[in-house]
Amino acid sequence: MSDNLLPQVAALLRKGVKISNPRSVFIADDVDVDRISEKGVVIHTGAKIMGKRTLILPGAQIGTQGPVTIDSCQIGPKVELKSGYFINTVLLKKASMGSGAHVRDGTILEEEASGAHTVGLKQTILFPFVTLGSLINFCDCFIAGGTSRKDHSEVGSSFIHFNYTPNQDKATPSLMGDVPRGVMLNQRPIFLGGQGGLVGPCRLTFGTVTAAGTIYRKDELRPNRLLFERGGRGGSVPFKPGRFLQSDRIITNNIIYIANLMALRQWYHQVRGLFISDDFPVSLLKGLKWNIALAIQERIKRLKDFFEKLPEKTSTNRWSAIESVLEAMQDFEGGAGDRDAFLEKIRINIGEYGTDYLSVIKNLQPNEAEIGTAWLQSIVDRINRIA
Repeated sequence: MSDNLLPQVAALLRKGVKISNPRSVFIADDVDVDRISEKGVVIHTGAKIMGKRTLILPGAQIGTQGPVTIDSCQIGPKVELKSGYFINTVLLKKASMGSGAHVRDGTILEEEASGAHTVGLKQTILFPFVTLGSLINFCDCFIAGGTSRKDHSEVGSSFIHFNYTPNQDKATPSLMGDVPRGVMLNQRPIFLGGQGGLVGPCRLTFGTVTAAGTIYRKDELRPNRLLFERGGRGGSVPFKPGRFLQSDRIITNNIIYIANLMALRQWYHQVRGLFISDDFPVSLLKGLKWNIALAIQERIKRLKDFFEKLPEKTSTNRWSAIESVLEAMQDFEGGAGDRDAFLEKIRINIGEYGTDYLSVIKNLQPNEAEIGTAWLQSIVDRINRIA
């Protein structure tokens, strides 16, 4: 072993990790090399890996198309990162990101979710199979929908989620699909056409299609509809700094988004924890829990910032009441009856199908999935009623 190699690089080579060009790779001193698997992991030329929380599981491919920087990420089995920058991100089994990715805090890619080249993500959650095209800015979003790699939600290339307003706030998260139904992997996919955009905060339901080139500014909660710009023209109105239109809608959509994240946290705590295995160890579960907590706090902070810009004299008192509710509901577990019945169905399926998450969920009977959805929806509804 050459004395010219960094100690951490040498340690990984001794473990059996494949490093294609060891002298080009940087492994920071704070990285725990025991959290990087030697089973099928390949670290390519120009990689930089940092952060004591970093985890890399078997079969991961790092930098297959160019240099990759990883900082404090949890990377599941058979994940491929082609090139780019990743910080405080969780990627589950077979997730992938193309060249030039820029993926930041609070982002989760669940199983087989993917992005093509030059995609920017932050505070974004992609459920299984969701596919992003190229040249996309998709920050502050949640998207679900689809049932497989052949039937998945997709965001077309050159799509932008507009997440920063002229009033300089980011109370703009958009919810595409929802958590209670989305986790069941049995909903119609969502398609957002390329060279288009969505002005947050918006809510689009399952089965929504936006025509290519459309910039959409409204909610659409009726399923299976095509959205497009009317007459090929957009409207134009005078702008006055500090003037907020539809503030009640913005507040409502933010609370609903936060409530869905809180439902997802319970799913991670109570359902995902039943699938601990070599492919999904406790350390990967901890990464999910850490990131979903980060996502909830980010949305609460952004909503608070929005309230501080409102001109209404009562906005401070109103925010105090909402903030108190959101803090009090952090650990709300939902209806115990539906929860316990659903968890028992999950345990039965695990006994039959093992700990492969996708197989267990996809083999739930429709009435069983409905019980789980009712449980999670009870979390969302309770938060919405009292916030």
